[in-house]
Amino acid sequence: MSAVIDVAEVNKTFKLHYERNQSLKERLLHPRSGRTEIFQALRDISFTVGEGETVGIVGHNGSGKSTLLKCICGVLQPTSGSIRLRGNLAALLELGAGFQVELSGRDNVYLYGTMLGFSKKRIDQIFDEIVAFSEIENFIDTQVKFYSSGMYVRLAFAVAVNVNPDILVVDEVLAVGDERFQAKCIDRIRRFQGEGKSILLVTHSADQVRALCDRAVVLDGGRMIANGDVADSLRIFRDALMQETVAHQDVTDLADISVDSVTTPEGSFDVRTGAAMRFDVHLTSATAYSGNFVFEVYSRDGVLVNRSDRQGAPVNLRPGANVVTVDVDNVPLLDGVFDVNVGIVDERGSNVKAWSEKVATLQVTYGGREGGLVELHPVIRHN
Repeated sequence: MSAVIDVAEVNKTFKLHYERNQSLKERLLHPRSGRTEIFQALRDISFTVGEGETVGIVGHNGSGKSTLLKCICGVLQPTSGSIRLRGNLAALLELGAGFQVELSGRDNVYLYGTMLGFSKKRIDQIFDEIVAFSEIENFIDTQVKFYSSGMYVRLAFAVAVNVNPDILVVDEVLAVGDERFQAKCIDRIRRFQGEGKSILLVTHSADQVRALCDRAVVLDGGRMIANGDVADSLRIFRDALMQETVAHQDVTDLADISVDSVTTPEGSFDVRTGAAMRFDVHLTSATAYSGNFVFEVYSRDGVLVNRSDRQGAPVNLRPGANVVTVDVDNVPLLDGVFDVNVGIVDERGSNVKAWSEKVATLQVTYGGREGGLVELHPVIRHN
């Protein structure tokens, strides 16, 4: 697989100014006042994106994700290292990037398209498609400064995907807008994937990474700490978030918890559609801890089948060995292989205390002829 994006040993530093004089007079009278600090936003980042590959970039706020994308797209220049691109690139780096707020939506379509390297004739040909996709026909001649954040994203995404780039770079914009339009954007991304386009996607959504990406890169403090299989990279990402949470908590509030294994009374994770199933999750806790248990099931192509409530179910762990039991009265899944993730979060559901990906692999067998993910038992009538 040939690389369309090649990032090699990229570093990016910024000079931060503190207590700097604001006026020219103050700078002339006090030329040496204030202080500066060198901040290294990226440290020796190297990875490639292959032709037709979708790569996710994840990391907490301040990890360097947006800085890296701006370097890849040419908005910023690396302090050292190199970035090579092969093909035509369209980027959605941030809300309304490239838009001029005093111009109308129509004018901005032509301006943004030109910035992406397309002629007026080509934009004329795809203008109606752009407007139709954006769903803001009634506002296309309104100044952009009056647009909502959702309208910004609709128009910017519509331009980027309709100019038909070889490489699409998307930075968090799928988090803005209603769920229906997000689904529409994801459908377009899937179409791009089917056409063999390359995509670089930054998102805070682990579900989107699982569903869309072939590989995931994890950044932490400007360093790349993972680059590989999506499940493995997301596990490392969760571990990094847990370490950050621990660093900001009082030591008396910590609970050292590990997920040891998941078992079933039958000793097998094979189940038939409609049957009951029981999981016993074995955990070890260094201290007593009151938190919540979270249980997830994913299909092998990354589709979330079920997640217990975000805050989970309450559990009171004892010091030492613990068993949390999950009973499923009726497994509605059809034929397939499904992965089980489990974890412990705090009582608000905001901090992960322990997490384990793919602790069990569920093999479901269905005796009927229906297709899909679940058995619905529809009652069909003809009047």
